[in-house]
Amino acid sequence: MRLGPKALILALAAAGVLATAGTLLVMRPAPRTLTSGPAIVGKTIRTGTATIGGPFTLISTNGESVSDQSYRGKWLLIFFVYTFCPDLCPTSLNDMSVALEKLGRAASDIQPLFITVDPQRDTREVMAEYLKSFDPRIVGLTGTQAQIDSVVKEYRVYAERQKAEGDDNYLVSHSGYIYLMDPRGTFVNVIQGSTSGEEIAAWVRKEMAQWS
Repeated sequence: MRLGPKALILALAAAGVLATAGTLLVMRPAPRTLTSGPAIVGKTIRTGTATIGGPFTLISTNGESVSDQSYRGKWLLIFFVYTFCPDLCPTSLNDMSVALEKLGRAASDIQPLFITVDPQRDTREVMAEYLKSFDPRIVGLTGTQAQIDSVVKEYRVYAERQKAEGDDNYLVSHSGYIYLMDPRGTFVNVIQGSTSGEEIAAWVRKEMAQWS
């Protein structure tokens, strides 16, 4: 029996297993071939429940220092990507933009976040320019390498810089899920980043309706 993405991630997190993207990205029958590599690594706590998410402090594209507490009271759609990504990232951000439009008034309860996995190149100015191509409600967050490493660890994201032909000519292999966090900052579920905007919107509505 094929597990859903949330059940699979929690099972892998509880077991402390690292798997390849081809194993984890199972949301759709025929997922797009991605440059994104291995996916989410997890851990367990004493109750046996996998912990995904946690505190962070980053810099937004408008220059403000923000933390996870800055968004309390809002649902968060978080996508870990980077501006030099050749395939998954721009397509998924466009799908996220479509989803926000499809959600209508419900989108006012949601804050979509684009957290870079490539802070060396993704300055706030670079991210601000890049995000002009997508829904203006998507907020870009960057920071120091240490800050990004910390939030990547908290969310069990896989991100690894690949060998470069030059100083700035490299790819970052990374996992490709969109994370949904509830207004209290608690992990709810994930969906594959290559899911269509219409499907993302329907998924978000369903998850929000089940929340209490």
